Amino acid sequence: MSLLEVKIPPMGESIASGILAKWHVKDGDVVKKDQPLFELETDKITSEGTAESAGRIALQVAAGDEVKIGQIVATIDSAATASSVASPLAGAPAAAAAKTTDASPAVRRLAADTGIDPATVVGTGKAGRVTKGDMLAAAEKTTPALPAAVAAPVAARPAAPVVAPAPAAPGTRQTRRKMTPLRAKIAQRLVAAQHEAAMLTTFNEVDMSGVMALRAKYQDDFVKKNGVKLGFMSFFVKAVVHALKEVPGVNAQIDGDSIVENHYYDIGVAVSTDKGLLVPVIKDCDSLGMAAVEIKIADAAKRARESKITLADLEGGVFTITNGGTFGSLLSTPIINPPQSAILGMHAINDRPVAIDGQVVIRPMMYLALSYDHRLVDGKQAVTFLVKVKQAIEDPTRLILGV
Repeated sequence: MSLLEVKIPPMGESIASGILAKWHVKDGDVVKKDQPLFELETDKITSEGTAESAGRIALQVAAGDEVKIGQIVATIDSAATASSVASPLAGAPAAAAAKTTDASPAVRRLAADTGIDPATVVGTGKAGRVTKGDMLAAAEKTTPALPAAVAAPVAARPAAPVVAPAPAAPGTRQTRRKMTPLRAKIAQRLVAAQHEAAMLTTFNEVDMSGVMALRAKYQDDFVKKNGVKLGFMSFFVKAVVHALKEVPGVNAQIDGDSIVENHYYDIGVAVSTDKGLLVPVIKDCDSLGMAAVEIKIADAAKRARESKITLADLEGGVFTITNGGTFGSLLSTPIINPPQSAILGMHAINDRPVAIDGQVVIRPMMYLALSYDHRLVDGKQAVTFLVKVKQAIEDPTRLILGV
């Protein structure tokens, strides 16, 4: 027997332990190399552990247990491969089990939402792998209509996947569950931000007509050339970089009794996941084109929702943008992301009557909110910064000319 130890991998110097939230395999399963084995939740990120070798797995800890970095959580007998344990009669069940345990996070999520076992679905992906499309097609055949949260494409629904809680027993008025490490850390940081900073929010509104016209005119060509849609976020990222250059006092932070001025433009973009809010950082946004920004945002958001984000992806941001408009928010006061000194909140775009040149016209308007640390950023700087963002969005030519 050749046993390989499955250990909790290093996650970064600041992470010493986590919760093994979920096993993707059962004790005694035969696993493939690189197959997802477990989901680990820490106070900063959620990640997946994979098999370094094929073989039969023996689990040593239960889902929900706290584990330390480097701890052995299972062993894999590499001598017991799928070919050595499968007989002519057992081949089909073994293949079905592999199809289930090797499913992607999106497929596993749909399996939980719809109750459909991926092993019963004919896969159209590479090597017969079951895809998200296969699961959606199977769900349409077995149910009269899918819930909107399941049937809608990822791009068309809110950023955060909807996870239905387990139904309560009849007569139960409450359920109780322990906070995940990530949720507990988010709660701690948000309270600390409000207690430690002199936080203030200033507002403005922006006419989205110019950006919407540009997107409508060039969207097809943009997609054809870059393979990604031209969204609103890339305009706001570039507008924020422009404003940070014009008002450098916002691109600074307090460190003890010192003021640290940043001369780079790594912008955090908040992404809502079923585990909580994560803020992947898009590095060097001043040197990226619109297509590169869109591609990096899409990639970071995808990895965040699939629990594949790394600690390095979340570090080093100088400013954060959050978009509550994705969920229909009209107005909010976002909380800064320490040690940053400011955060921009985007909101829903709604047609509203506005006065232009003495005439009342209907325009697609968005409220903007800038929350900032008043210990460092004064009112004039905050208002000027927000006006610069507004001007760049209402007249995107400014982003090209740098004025």
